[in-house]
Amino acid sequence: MPVYNTKPQRRRLSTGGIVGILILVILAVIVFASIGTYNSLVSKRQNVKTQMAQIDTELQRRNDLIPNLVNTVKGSANIEKSIYDDIANARAKMAGASTVKDKDTANTQLDSALSRLLVVAEQYPQVQSSSQFRDLAVELEGTENRIRQTRGKYNTVAGNYNADLEKFPTNIVAGIAGFQGAELFQADSSAKQVPKVDFSSSSSK
Repeated sequence: MPVYNTKPQRRRLSTGGIVGILILVILAVIVFASIGTYNSLVSKRQNVKTQMAQIDTELQRRNDLIPNLVNTVKGSANIEKSIYDDIANARAKMAGASTVKDKDTANTQLDSALSRLLVVAEQYPQVQSSSQFRDLAVELEGTENRIRQTRGKYNTVAGNYNADLEKFPTNIVAGIAGFQGAELFQADSSAKQVPKVDFSSSSSK
């Protein structure tokens, strides 16, 4: 009586099958790594936008302060019309600025015009003795400090994001997904900081 082997026969994968599985595994690893890289870039790009929004908030805060400051000075001091015109033009440019370069240019012009206004205002004791002017000048100085701080934070976050876009293999994912580098605020050597108003001089006059 013949004896039959009832044990199941194990199929051996062919070389082609093994290669196919390896390719699928490699593709899966690449896909998951790419998804992780993409999500990381999205998060960092959002951080850049968040920092820019904080800058815009402080710039708007300063823009809202300026008319009150100008009106306070205008009522007590003889200021050249060109200074008021320069401030108005710079505020208009700032309001319409959409790029970092445009904001940089408008900010430089506005800083210069405000510097001229405050320097002239220091020559009028009646202006410096005004509590409204003093409060506005102090608030303006605080806003300027916050603008500088937020610009610094933005440049740090944007710089890190830009550096990641240039790294391999992140640059491949960034290129396929259409990620663009972020503009940085540039230090302008001609830009003038708004001077701190010396209120002590008014009390001594």
